[in-house]
Amino acid sequence: MITIKSKQEIKILREGGKILASILYKMAKEVKPGITTADLEKMACNLIKQAGGRPSFKGYQSLLDDKPYPTALCASINNEIVHAPALPARILEDGDIIGLDLGMEYPYRKNKNGYYTDMAITLGVGKIEEEAAELIAVTRESLELAIRKIKPGNTINDIGRTVQQFAESKGFAVVRELVGHGVGYDVHEDPRVPNYEIPEKSLENAVLKPGMVIAVEPMVNLGGWRVETSPDDFTILTADGSLSAHFEHTIAVMEEGYLVITAL
Repeated sequence: MITIKSKQEIKILREGGKILASILYKMAKEVKPGITTADLEKMACNLIKQAGGRPSFKGYQSLLDDKPYPTALCASINNEIVHAPALPARILEDGDIIGLDLGMEYPYRKNKNGYYTDMAITLGVGKIEEEAAELIAVTRESLELAIRKIKPGNTINDIGRTVQQFAESKGFAVVRELVGHGVGYDVHEDPRVPNYEIPEKSLENAVLKPGMVIAVEPMVNLGGWRVETSPDDFTILTADGSLSAHFEHTIAVMEEGYLVITAL
C-alpha cells in the first residue's frame, strides 16, 4: 500500500533528510587512500547519534527470518553494487570507487517511531580511471534527470524510463534486480521505483500524488546489468566484475512538483 505523508510529516522528514545529507557529505570528505570502512562506520554511527537519530540499516531485516544487517553504513567498493556491510573493515586504495549508502530514523525516541530517510553517493578514492569517473558522473546525472520528472500526474515509469534512457545512451547498463522504493514511515515501503522502463499498464506503474515520498536510486554498471550475491548474503555484485555506481535521494511529491528531502 502506498502511503501519503502530511505536510507536517514532510517537514520532519525534510529536517531529518538535511541532517542525513550533512552527515554523508562530512563522511565523503574523509574518503581517501588508507581510510577503512570501519572508520567510516564509526563516523556514521557517532554523527547520527549526535544528531538525535538512529541508523536505520543496522539490525534491519526485510523478512523475519533474514539475518539482521550488521552495520549502519553500506560501503560498496568497485564491483559491489549495493548492500556491502562496512564491517569487517576494508582499506580503501588509490583508484577505488566506493558507494556510501546511509539511512536514518529521525527523531529517535524510545517507544515512538521517527521518520526514515535514505541517501547514497559514489566517490572516487584518490586518482581514478577516466571510465570510472564517467560512470560516477553519468549515474549522478541520471538521478538528477529522474528527479525532474517527479510531479503529480507523472508516473513511476517516467522516473525509470529517464534513468534507463540516459544511462544506456552513454554506454552503461542499468541494474534490473534492484529498485528504489517508498520511504518515510519505514525503511522500505511501496511503491517499487525501477530504474528502467516498465509497461505503462503495469500495476507497478503508480501515478505520483502529493504526499508520496520515494527513494530514487539509480544503480549503473560499466559492463552488463546482471548481478550476483556475495557469500556474505548481503553484498550485491556485478556478475561480470565490472565497476558499479549508485546515487540516491529521498524525494517528496509536492503539489507544485517535488522536494528533495535529502538535499543540504
